[in-house]
Amino acid sequence: MVHTEITLTKLEHSFSITAEALDKVKQSPKDSERRKEAEDFLDMASRYYQDAKHFQEQGDYVLAYGALHYAHAWLDAGARIGLFKVSDSRLFTVDD
Repeated sequence: MVHTEITLTKLEHSFSITAEALDKVKQSPKDSERRKEAEDFLDMASRYYQDAKHFQEQGDYVLAYGALHYAHAWLDAGARIGLFKVSDSRLFTVDD
């Protein structure tokens, strides 16, 4: 088994990437017919992001790192199924 330490630098990088993705999603126009779904995905991502901040403050980098990846996964899934209009393949698994 490969053991990778979650350092503060690695955690801060993940916070930065996820915050950038959150910002892009918030600024993207949403399909009015699916607005409620998009808002739900964004809410879940925001909650996991806040959880990550809490875990970091508690010194639990492993849980913080996991929560960040859940947050980003909600955003990415929403982008992938068309809830968010984003075209940044660096942040999302979408075609540019």
